[in-house]
Parts: sequence; C-alpha cells; structure tokens
Amino acid sequence: MTVILNWIALLIVIITATGLLFSRDWRWSLGLLAGQYLSVFWMVQAHWPISMAATKLVTGWMACAVLGIAQLNARRDRETESTWLQGRLFQIFAAGMVLVATFAISLRVATWLGLSLPVALGGLLLIGLGLLHLGITSDSFQVILGLLTVLGGFEILYAAVESSALVTALLVVVNLGLAVAGAYFANIAQEKTS
Repeated sequence: MTVILNWIALLIVIITATGLLFSRDWRWSLGLLAGQYLSVFWMVQAHWPISMAATKLVTGWMACAVLGIAQLNARRDRETESTWLQGRLFQIFAAGMVLVATFAISLRVATWLGLSLPVALGGLLLIGLGLLHLGITSDSFQVILGLLTVLGGFEILYAAVESSALVTALLVVVNLGLAVAGAYFANIAQEKTS
C-alpha cells in the first residue's frame, strides 16, 4: 500500500511542479504549492518520524499562507506575454526534457541514496523543475515559488541521508524566510507602483 501511495505522491509532484511552471494566477500557484508540500510530506515521512515529517507540511502551508496574504495586499497589474504560444511551447519542451533527464538518472540516485524509486524521482523532479522555473521567470513571486520547489526536492533527498532535528529546524527557518522575503518583495513592488 505504501508503494502505491508513493507513486500517487509522485504523480502529484509531477502535476504540481509542472502546473507551477504554467500558472500565472497567484491563487492557483499557491494551491499547487500547497499540494506539492503534501507530497513532500508523504515522501519525507518514509525516512523520518511522522512528527518531524509533519513539520514540512505545516511549514509549507504556513509559507503558502504568508505568500497568499502578501499577494492579497499587493495590487499588481500583470503584463501579458506578447509571445504566449512560443513561450508555452518552450516551457513544455523544457519541462519534457527535465522529465526525461530525471527519469534517466533517478534509478542510480535511488540506489546510491537507498531510496525507493518514486521518492528519488520526486525529489529530482522538484529540483529540476524548480530550477527550470527559476530560469524562465523574473517575477519575484514566481522566483520564490521556484526556490521553494527546489528546496522541497532537496528536502526529499536529504531526508534519506540525515534525520537531525536541528537540520529540520534549519530547513523550516529557510522555508519561512523565503516566504517572508517573497512577501517583502510583493510589498516593495506595490509601493513602487503607488
């Protein structure tokens, strides 16, 4: 049963990480990020006690709440992309390349770190798609989402290596720090426009 749930969590990771690439509405993006943290929680709990893994879920949802409150207060007019079709086609192609590359190296990483295949694949997919997200956007909110995605993938892979409570607390601080930085940048952008 656990193996089936790991594959379901991997499917959720694929849907949420690629959805974050294509979503430009902040509400959908935060919903996808919240679902992504649910998958991160499930994949991390395979190696950590449930209480430590739950910190990933709570921290991720707190980060979503902080970013959501900041986006509610920030009134921004989104400029539309003039080359929508070309941009989307490139994003689809690049995401497909990341998916193929991740599938190719995940088996080696899984045996090297002692992970199950869906957990290793989920961590590598989050890192790869998060880096892709960082590479194709310049919007501060989207950059924060990309950084949180990369960090979520790192946390999945790192959970198999280390189960220290101090490291867990440090990663919680980094996640919340990124969310607060994203809220700060949203408010700065609002002050510049008003």
